[in-house]
Amino acid sequence: MSLAPRLDLRQSQSLVMTPQLQQAIKLLTLSNLEIETFIGDALESNPLLEMGEAPRADGEADGDPGDAPETPREEREADTLIAEGAAESDAPTDLSSAALEIDRDTGDGSWGASEGAGGEDDGFGIEQRGEASLSLTDHLHAQIGAAARDEREIFIARALIDRLDEAGYLAEPLLSVAEALGIPLAEAERSLALVQSLDPAGVGARDLAECLAIQAREADRYDPCMARLIDHLDLVARGEVSRLQKLCEVDAEDLADMLAELRGYNPRPGLAFGQQESGTVAPDILISREGSGTWRVALNEATLPRLVVNRPYLVTLREGCRDRSSRAWLKDKLEDARWLIRALDQRQKTILAVASEIVTQQEGFFLHGVSHLRPLTLKQVAQRIEMHESTVSRVTSNKFLHCPRGTFDLKYFFTSGVGGGEDGEGASAESVKARIKSLIDAEDPKKILSDDKLVELLKAEDFDIARRTVAKYREALGIGSSVQRRRAKKLAAIG
Repeated sequence: MSLAPRLDLRQSQSLVMTPQLQQAIKLLTLSNLEIETFIGDALESNPLLEMGEAPRADGEADGDPGDAPETPREEREADTLIAEGAAESDAPTDLSSAALEIDRDTGDGSWGASEGAGGEDDGFGIEQRGEASLSLTDHLHAQIGAAARDEREIFIARALIDRLDEAGYLAEPLLSVAEALGIPLAEAERSLALVQSLDPAGVGARDLAECLAIQAREADRYDPCMARLIDHLDLVARGEVSRLQKLCEVDAEDLADMLAELRGYNPRPGLAFGQQESGTVAPDILISREGSGTWRVALNEATLPRLVVNRPYLVTLREGCRDRSSRAWLKDKLEDARWLIRALDQRQKTILAVASEIVTQQEGFFLHGVSHLRPLTLKQVAQRIEMHESTVSRVTSNKFLHCPRGTFDLKYFFTSGVGGGEDGEGASAESVKARIKSLIDAEDPKKILSDDKLVELLKAEDFDIARRTVAKYREALGIGSSVQRRRAKKLAAIG
C-alpha cells in the first residue's frame, strides 16, 4: 500500500450565507419604524434610490387627505392572500421565503436579541431616539448648592447623593461612608440631614420607616402617634389593628386617618426621576372588520416608507459613464437598489401572511376578548403558511398589531395551552390568568378565595389545572395570597 502524497478533485455542495441574504433575514426582525431608519441609511449610500409615494387605491383623487393609501395586495381578503402567495400583480421578487430560511438549514439557529432589532451591532434601537429625562442625581445636585452652608458640606452631600440607589435610598451604611471620606460620623449625619431636606421628600432615607417619617415631617403630620405607627410598620403589614390602636393610643377613626395618610406617601421617591416616558407605539399591522364579517389585514403605510429607483437619474449617470470602472460601479448600485426593493417587498408579504394566519387562528380573541384566546405556537402558524418556524419567529419579533381591542405585540398571541377541556385543546395561559383575576376581583371580602377554591371554580368551568399553576399565575398577575388579600381588605375597610 503506497503512502505517497497525491492530489484529488472532489465535488460537494454547501449552503452559504451571503451578506445580502443575512441582511434580508435581519429585515424580517425590524419594525416599520426601524425599517424607516434603515431606509434612510440606504438612501444616503445609494444615489439611485429615492422615496416613492405610497400606491393609491383605484379611484382615489390626488391630494385626498383621507385614510392612508393601500396597495392592491392589502385590499384582498386574508385567506385569499395566503392561498395565492406572490401574485403576478405584485412587484416582482427573486427573494423567496425559502431563501430567507437558509440559515436554519445550515444549522444557524442562534438569531436572538443580540442580533435582532436594536442590538449593539445594528444601531436601530428606538429607545435611542428619545431624549433621556432628568435623573434623580442631577435633580439633587442642582439643589445642593443653595442649601449647603460651606464647600465642605457641599462635597460630603454630593458624595452621599452619588451613593443613592434608583429609589432614592442610601443603601450603604453611613459609618462606612464616613470612613471612606475620612470624616467624623457626626459630620456625615449633618450632611445626610441636608440631603434628606431636598426635593422629593423622603430621598436619602436608609429604610422605609425613615422615608415615611421624612414625608410625614414635610406634611407636618409627624406627631408622637404617627411616629409610633411608623415604628411598627410590621404590625401594619400584618393588619393587627387592635394592637396598633393601643400602641398609638388612638381610636379606630384616628387610626384610619393615620393609615390613609401613610398610604398617600411615596415609598420610593427616587423612581419619579430618570424614567423615560414611553411613547405611543406605532403599530406595524392594522386589523379591521369589514361589513361582510371578514377581517381586513393591512400594513400600516403611514410608518412604512416605499423605495423606488430614480430612473431619470439612472439614465443621466449611464450616459455619463465612459470608462469601465464607472459602468461597473453603476451596475453594482443598480443591483443593490433592485435587491433591496425586492427584499422589502418580500418582507411585507411575509408579515401579511403571518398576521393573516394569526387573525384566522385567534378570531375568538378579536371577537370576544382574552377569554377566547386559543393556545397557539410558532410551529402551527409556520405549517399553515408553509414557512419555516424561524421565519415566523423573526416576523413576530418587535412587531405590533392594532385592532378594535387595542394594540398588541404579535408575541402576545402565541401562548401555551393548559387545562384541557372537552375538545382536548385546552385554554391559553392568558385566558386562564384573565379568569383568575376576574374571580379574585369579584370575591367577597368576608370570603376570600384560597388557591384550592380557585382550582374548584376553574374546574367547574372546564379549566383543569393544578393548584401550583393557579398560584404561579396569581403571582404573575401581582395578586397576593388569600392571607395577604384578607389583611389588605381589612385595612381598606377601616380606612
